[in-house]
Amino acid sequence: MQLGVGLPTAVPGCPPELLTAWARDADRGPFAALATLDRVVYETIEPMVALAAAAAVTERIELLTCILISPLRETSTLAKQVVSLHALAPGRLTIGMSIGARGDDYDRSEFAKAGRGDRLTEQLAAMRSVLDEGAVSAPGHPGAPPVLVGGGAGSSFSRVAQLADGWIHNGSPPRVFEREVAEVRAAWADAGRVGEPQIRSMAYYALGDAATAGRDYLLDYYAFTGAFAPRIADGLLTSPLEIREYVQAYEDAGCDQLLLFPTVPVLEQLHALADLVGSSRSAQGGSHP
Repeated sequence: MQLGVGLPTAVPGCPPELLTAWARDADRGPFAALATLDRVVYETIEPMVALAAAAAVTERIELLTCILISPLRETSTLAKQVVSLHALAPGRLTIGMSIGARGDDYDRSEFAKAGRGDRLTEQLAAMRSVLDEGAVSAPGHPGAPPVLVGGGAGSSFSRVAQLADGWIHNGSPPRVFEREVAEVRAAWADAGRVGEPQIRSMAYYALGDAATAGRDYLLDYYAFTGAFAPRIADGLLTSPLEIREYVQAYEDAGCDQLLLFPTVPVLEQLHALADLVGSSRSAQGGSHP
């Protein structure tokens, strides 16, 4: 299983210079991917903008939206952004798309929250057709990057099977992930798809003395869920042991790539995680931490 790391662009107080420093250092290893979160009504840096900045200072690492709330965006413009970013980072872009769960993001948009699932389905079909046919292009004609779909319902699994290259899980406990992976694979097989879908998931971490700040961030970021927010905060990974056990559980459950998102906008958090991943892989012959 590969390990990726999130950019701190959805954590309030992330300065622009931290974005590029984080991306540059992540590119040096040992991470396979660099990912972003998406919000409208929150102090964040827009994902496609953030990844464009990351593309300019990286050479190796995969760039991934985890996820992009695409129904908030006009489809042809989004397709142009995707193909342009793909040209800036050829062979390194993957687009994860989903409907989003927060009503306030849609309240600020010209697109309604109602019907957002149907809109996502239409977008996936339209973008694949437009990009595959080259109707929207960029210098170098990079074509279409892989597309993943997020969501934990049957309609999401159907979108994966019919219109995408894989699935991004929302970071719930490994036992939930394992059950939903089985549903994704079943939908994939029922649709007659060959090969295997890409399977990815995410988690949040805060190492050292950052645990309290990390928990406070998650309580704020997920405040819209009400009483469920503390349960999300309780899942924060705060020690090397917790990270190792979580990674092992996800690998055992069939995850191809786990993305670890920071909850504190401090570069030392990236370095601490890199040291943990690098030293653990060396000790275990190049496997997981």
